[in-house]
Amino acid sequence: MNRRDCLALLGTIAAWPVSVLAQQPTTRRRLGVLSVIAADDVIGEARLAEALAAHGWSEQDNLDIDWRSGAGDRARIAQLADEVIARRPDVLLALGTPSVEELRRRTTTIPIVFAVVTDPVSQGFVKDLAHPGGNITGFTDYDGPLAGKWLEMLTQVTPKVSRVFVVYNPATAPFAPLMLRTLEDAGRTLHVAVEPAPVQDIASIAALAGRKDGGFLVLPDFFTMANRAYLLVAIEEARLPSVFWSRAFVDAGGLMSYSTDSAEQLRRAASYVDRILKGALAADLPVQNPTKFELAINLKTAKAIGVTLPQSLLATANDVIE
Repeated sequence: MNRRDCLALLGTIAAWPVSVLAQQPTTRRRLGVLSVIAADDVIGEARLAEALAAHGWSEQDNLDIDWRSGAGDRARIAQLADEVIARRPDVLLALGTPSVEELRRRTTTIPIVFAVVTDPVSQGFVKDLAHPGGNITGFTDYDGPLAGKWLEMLTQVTPKVSRVFVVYNPATAPFAPLMLRTLEDAGRTLHVAVEPAPVQDIASIAALAGRKDGGFLVLPDFFTMANRAYLLVAIEEARLPSVFWSRAFVDAGGLMSYSTDSAEQLRRAASYVDRILKGALAADLPVQNPTKFELAINLKTAKAIGVTLPQSLLATANDVIE
């Protein structure tokens, strides 16, 4: 390059807006991801790569991404947490409560951004939402009071539901006792008996098929997400109404869901990863609650199990599968 061309290039760079210059990462960085479910499931590697690219980060240019997926197995998640930490990432992304628990046990210095986590304050991940403190921040999905909304939806089904079986895996949903207390309080008001139905493996999921005279309420839990095919088969055999924490269950044949958009949470989490890689502190980034919920109903399933849903509920649905 001759002197004239060099001066022209320098002049062009100098004319760039400061914001553009600031968005050009100059060194290669490393992101460690620990997900409770498989990398190609609802929240996957492809979506994360797309979200990070919007902020100027890509594996081709400036970012190494180490993705580890536990597929709903708590012991496997713990093992993978060691692997992720050993790679010495600049920032960690934890998808699901068990991922946060395992990573926080291993580091108090590497920034951790979480997504799809229920009530991080009660679980001790952060001091409060506005000022998380420490090295952890991120995006929540549900809180205790929302569980009452799910229960209320089941009480609108005809024939009337007088007992609800609450499905979760204690190992991957440690926040379940909080939600169960909310459900029991709501159940007294709605005149519905609430009965825990914990599951730990495929056999205990299959045993749900023997439940009668009630309905199923499936709590936010990536174990149930990873094993949703088995869960939906058992619920279909029981022929009971059900409500879920994710739209993915309804798309696969579940009756109804009231849920956040997990993919949107991943996009928002990518914005925090970007800010931390550019110098922000996790302690200074407030934990954010979801801003949008969606109601999905599968009328094909309602017909198959012989239940009727009121027009008032159908009218408020974002999507109805017929």
